[in-house]
Amino acid sequence: MQKTSTLTEVAEEAGVSLITASRALRGVGRVAKETRERVLAAAAKLDYTPDMLAQKMRGGNSGLVGVFVNGFRSLVMHELLSAINDEARRLGFDLIVFNADHFDDARRAGTAEMLRKLCDGLLLLLPDANDGLLDKLERAHAPCVLVSFAARPIDLPVVLGSNRMAAKSAVEHLLGLGHRRIAFIAGTSFTGQSEERQRGYEDALRAAGIALEPAYLRQGDFNDASGFTETQALLELPAPPTAIFAANDAMAFGAMDAISDAGLKVPDDLSVVGFDDVIRAAVVFPKLTTVRQPLNEIAVRAVAELVDAMRNGRAEGFRIELPARLVIRDSTGPAPKG
Repeated sequence: MQKTSTLTEVAEEAGVSLITASRALRGVGRVAKETRERVLAAAAKLDYTPDMLAQKMRGGNSGLVGVFVNGFRSLVMHELLSAINDEARRLGFDLIVFNADHFDDARRAGTAEMLRKLCDGLLLLLPDANDGLLDKLERAHAPCVLVSFAARPIDLPVVLGSNRMAAKSAVEHLLGLGHRRIAFIAGTSFTGQSEERQRGYEDALRAAGIALEPAYLRQGDFNDASGFTETQALLELPAPPTAIFAANDAMAFGAMDAISDAGLKVPDDLSVVGFDDVIRAAVVFPKLTTVRQPLNEIAVRAVAELVDAMRNGRAEGFRIELPARLVIRDSTGPAPKG
């Protein structure tokens, strides 16, 4: 196996001191252009690669942002990750994406800790409130930002879109169309966002003087299949709903499929509203009325807050909630008569 070149060998090849070679390779300090070029040429000749972990241990920066995710199933996850990558690269950072069901799991904790030390800061996308890593980061005030997290108060930076107020506006739209039997399909509770959206749903119904109907509350799993299954159950009720508000677009897509499968039409027989406004929402038939989360703005703000935390060396707790808005398309219409 080929021997790994060292910084000392690069310095000797370039005819400079060790500190000058280090500064030239990191692009910091006052190093003459000719000297920097000579050092870079020596590094290329020797196939030298900096040891980022050693550099971090010496108090330097790796230029890396760690992005921790609990699975890639979410359509929102993909859009957030893409926007975060664009913004981080624009600012000169590279991403390391680490996926695990739980980062405090015995098989993953070592990797999570290594990446925490290697990266200049962490972004946790849609984190699970039950993951012990959150408690560890909170105690350390480690440079990090939680993205789209609403499960509980936490002394760390949180950036998310509006959930409760946006959900309330979605249900108010259905009420304005004459719907009174409105169902809600919830998602999982890991990030707390589904609960916030359910509170918005309940707020709107109470404000309209409509009693909550337990049979209209269904538990989904933030995916198409659960939206399909729960809608089938709703359609079998003696007094089925005339409208369905799903806690995300994926379940709304499943709901529309179930309605079609039952020989009914959206929105003639049932109206459907989603949440997130993923790319697919504008191309399905009928096009989905949904709440548009400001995913790009969430990503840009999260990266900006992380850069501030990295600069300060610690993260202080605060919550930034960016406004979401209802996008009315073709999946909602007047309540059917009778």
